[in-house]
Amino acid sequence: MPVVLTVGSLHYDIMVLADHLPRKDETAIGSRWFPKFGGKGGNQAVAVAKAGVESRMVGAVGEDDFGTFLRANLIKGGVNDNFIATVQGIGSGMSVAIQDGKGDYAATIVSGANLHISAIKLQNETLWNGVNVLILQNEVSEATNLAAALEARRRGAVTVLNAAPWRALSNAFRPLIDILVVNAVEAEMMGAGPVQSLQGAATAATQLARQFDRVIVTAGSLGLAACESLGQTVQIGAEHVEVVSSHGAGDAFIGMLAAKLAEGEGLEPACRAAATAAARHVAGL
Repeated sequence: MPVVLTVGSLHYDIMVLADHLPRKDETAIGSRWFPKFGGKGGNQAVAVAKAGVESRMVGAVGEDDFGTFLRANLIKGGVNDNFIATVQGIGSGMSVAIQDGKGDYAATIVSGANLHISAIKLQNETLWNGVNVLILQNEVSEATNLAAALEARRRGAVTVLNAAPWRALSNAFRPLIDILVVNAVEAEMMGAGPVQSLQGAATAATQLARQFDRVIVTAGSLGLAACESLGQTVQIGAEHVEVVSSHGAGDAFIGMLAAKLAEGEGLEPACRAAATAAARHVAGL
């Protein structure tokens, strides 16, 4: 069985439901709140397991109830948590997210233990046994991402970076990224033009492919565009579904994408499967 390794974040999400997202200085009235397993890393690792591929994760939690909750949900989601560290004296990562009546949301994260992932764990031979795809995001330090990507390159694994949230990438890290995945806003922040259509996403992917081998630009309800280093670009329209919640849709996309790549699929069929997984997630399926 192929193996996908995720190195990334774990967050105890506090979800608040409200009619609308508050503006600056506004106190909005919510209808209810509930805890939710989260963090881009954790969500993506679970999505890999859901896709039927062996999923391992390197991450860190605090010695607290949040950490216990996060570990339990990783295991429940089918993820191997043997390489999750418990950091003393540091709280687990958490976030507060507000979701409006249309399913859109905004969130604030506190990284906590996610910034204390040990690079030493990334050199463990057992960790890498059978791994052919590595998933990274920007909710952990670039030093951690760089160490993981170096190990992946040394061992012949494909590195997928979901460059969210956006931040500048170092010259040392950029050449180690085999597949870059960004949304419309992140693509623009990385130097591409505005993405207001599928053609705009394709243009942005082509522009970013001058810097990275393969690029995927997601454009929400419009769909996505993917560009290979040879300049071949494909546009994939979004499946239209009734929105229950868009929260975590991007992570569902990344998890399925990595799973299909690990199974030997090409970029286009992997993107199509990932787009379907994201649509099902948005529809609450």
